[in-house]
Amino acid sequence: MSSDSALNSTPVGELEAEAKGPTATFSPVPLLKVLLALTLLFLFLVGVQGLSNGIKSLGGGTLDSFMTAVQNPFLGLVSGILATTLVQSSSVTTSLVVGMVAAGSLPVGTAIPMIMGANIGTTVTNTIAALAQIGQKREFRRAFAAATCHDFFNYMTVLVLLPLELATGFLAHLSHWVNGLLPAGSGVTYHSPFKTALKAGVQGLESLTGWLPGSTFVHSVLLIGLSVGLIFLTLTLIVKVMKSLVLSRMETVIRKVLNRGPLGKASAIAVGAGMTVAVQSSSITTSVMVPLAGTGLMRLWQVFPVTVGANIGTTVTALLASMAVTGEGADVARQIALVHLLFNVVGMLIFYVPPPTRKYPMWAAQRLAKLAVTKKRWALAYVAGAFYGLPALLVFLFR
Repeated sequence: MSSDSALNSTPVGELEAEAKGPTATFSPVPLLKVLLALTLLFLFLVGVQGLSNGIKSLGGGTLDSFMTAVQNPFLGLVSGILATTLVQSSSVTTSLVVGMVAAGSLPVGTAIPMIMGANIGTTVTNTIAALAQIGQKREFRRAFAAATCHDFFNYMTVLVLLPLELATGFLAHLSHWVNGLLPAGSGVTYHSPFKTALKAGVQGLESLTGWLPGSTFVHSVLLIGLSVGLIFLTLTLIVKVMKSLVLSRMETVIRKVLNRGPLGKASAIAVGAGMTVAVQSSSITTSVMVPLAGTGLMRLWQVFPVTVGANIGTTVTALLASMAVTGEGADVARQIALVHLLFNVVGMLIFYVPPPTRKYPMWAAQRLAKLAVTKKRWALAYVAGAFYGLPALLVFLFR
């Protein structure tokens, strides 16, 4: 059959379809999810500013008992660990700390151990995730090592930086210096639409307590409660929305990046940070690594840089929270948010960049995983001791 005959025998509808090419379908769902995430982010910032306003309105003497309790740096560390393990999010803890520092109820020096404790507390999620494979020896050993490598990295960083901070104020001075390098507000009057909207949102939140009878103290406590609830709810929903947008691509991207040769490690840190910023949860990023390591698709040395990057990526939430703060507390709010970032960056420079010290967290994780495989009760004892037993001991010693 000639080509002309073939064309003549082809239905007109098929010719039109070939001319147009494959039909592209547009789905509005991803765009709607992005808009939802931005709306939730705005409400999160409203919650942070509402928390700061509520604490300020309580007055200086109301929080004296709390301040007395956390003046001890070890109790501050404990409060950061326990708060984060309870809410399963270092982002919530650090955002609350930013709000309290901005309100003037918590000095930067007292808040720094809390930030360190939040870093430790966030690692409990992926460690518990590893316990899901406890019935399979080889898989559990690999998964538990990958999970606890994150724990040991954070604990070792605290063991180095907390004494250094107590002796010299290293992170307080460094964050103050870095904060001074960042552009400050100029003298030009500029009515930001975002700040106007944020102020309106906070006023709306405050109005929810206005119709209730009671004193200023009662209204302030209610505002704090509403703000904390809003922070927790919005961050939880942001994680869910971003997880549905990003998580399906995470495993593929990470595995491709780690096969890039010499640039693999640096790229893996960047990917870990980027993924965590995208889903607003370091726990999700590190927990994705656990089953990949358990099945043997990733080795411990490949998981470690992604974990380090996730630690850095999770600091973005506190930085965003500090952006919501205006007035006198804005400067110290940004400073404590920078402490969170610098703590993780310095930790990376100590326990990841130099090859000799890079081995310590991985060696400790492998040794613990070997012990946990032979005696499974040690795995449970480790989780209970590292995240609850040690904090309880510190409370007993330094109360």
